[in-house]
Amino acid sequence: MSGIYGIVSKNDCVDSLFYGTDYHSHLGTEFGGIAVMDGEKFTRQIHGISQSQFKSKFFEDLQQLKGHKGIGVISDFHEQPIYLNSKFGPFCIVTVGLIENAEALTEELLQKGHSFAEMSSKGPVNTTELIARLITLGDSLVEGIEEMLQKIEGSCSLLVLNRDGVYAARDRYGYTPLVVGRRSDAYAVASETSAFPNDDFKVMKYLMPGEIVLLTEEGLENKTAGQDAMQICTFLWIYTGFPASDYEGINTEAARERSGRALARRDKDIEVDLVAGVPDSGTSHAIGYAMESGKPFRRPLVKYTPGYGRSYTPPTQKIRDLIAKMKLIPIREIIQNNRIAICDDSIVRGTQLKNFTIHKLWEAGAKEVHVRPACPPLMFPCKFCLSTRSIHELAARKAIHELEGRDIEDVSEYADSNSPKHQAMIEWIRKDLGVTTLRYQTVDDMVEAIGLPKEKLCLYCWTGECPASCKKEPRRSCAEGVRS
Repeated sequence: MSGIYGIVSKNDCVDSLFYGTDYHSHLGTEFGGIAVMDGEKFTRQIHGISQSQFKSKFFEDLQQLKGHKGIGVISDFHEQPIYLNSKFGPFCIVTVGLIENAEALTEELLQKGHSFAEMSSKGPVNTTELIARLITLGDSLVEGIEEMLQKIEGSCSLLVLNRDGVYAARDRYGYTPLVVGRRSDAYAVASETSAFPNDDFKVMKYLMPGEIVLLTEEGLENKTAGQDAMQICTFLWIYTGFPASDYEGINTEAARERSGRALARRDKDIEVDLVAGVPDSGTSHAIGYAMESGKPFRRPLVKYTPGYGRSYTPPTQKIRDLIAKMKLIPIREIIQNNRIAICDDSIVRGTQLKNFTIHKLWEAGAKEVHVRPACPPLMFPCKFCLSTRSIHELAARKAIHELEGRDIEDVSEYADSNSPKHQAMIEWIRKDLGVTTLRYQTVDDMVEAIGLPKEKLCLYCWTGECPASCKKEPRRSCAEGVRS
């Protein structure tokens, strides 16, 4: 999942754009980009951030940039922003999402005589350029965005910078969030509300699914009404979102604490000496668990924060494993001879948890290790963004394959937390991880912890169910789509 930020100010916006974009750094590890408009002039900068932080890459650029409006992106896949001169005039664009039918749409445009300039090493075409060219097929910029949203399979939220200001459009399912903030001299739009407080912005409006707005120096103009139907990503509250961020008015840290409390309420049959979280995203869940259970929250594993980011977002398994191994340092004095309940946001493949977390606890002398993921077993790869990848990588699917002796299409019994097959799957994963006990969060407890109605949450990764308008689409690996 990428993160995007835009601002229109009565004064120079560059510093706010720089810090606002940087506050999305937890959402991507591949590229960072910003574009600023000064009068009629665009200035665009893109840097790779896989080996360094956004701040260090872009700090020197600040000296050369000026303007009253701009957009920025932390990208998990393709280089952005894209600049395009069109019949609507020149514009820059940043996007977040996953386009499952990108190759078909690209071929369709090529057959009609369109060409692409931003070919990428990450795929056959830069997705953000594809989105830009689809938009130019409309009779107006807004109409082009509307028509593009109907053509794509998957999701796409975006920001467009041009002479009018900054256009913001949220994807039609509301899978990815966009929120508008206001301060005395400026308006901003962001994926994360955590980008606002330290720059004196207050939340003004959460965009609705499919809604299009224009930010100008004078305020907010609604261009297209949104819809009430929503399928926002549940994983935002479980893992991907920043703890200080709110989505649909619900804070992430508070939701994770409620999640941990729910895990503890189902653990009346075990005794532990301490509660811990896998840093950083498991920490909030563990705090909630400790609050509910009355057991002390301690830190047997400490993350070396300055040097290592998330082990989940990098694009290759080699890099993910390296980060997972190096970032957590065990503290033997806390671990030795203790029974530990350890909360994690999820179990995706299970290899990092097994090899680089649980192994360290056993090596340091843990007496018992009780693993508590904050969401149910992941059963399906994400259709809408860079979350889970292929089916065969998922720990739950590996377990099902071993139990059935083959891959099966209908996994509904395994997804049912009350079924014997579900329990057999959990027991297989427990043995594979090598832990004392393993107990997952239930779908209902997860939904209750977040606090939105179940029908407004995307639960596809766990249930295989997605919005009615996309149910006819085949289930495909995230790797088969093209991310932006």
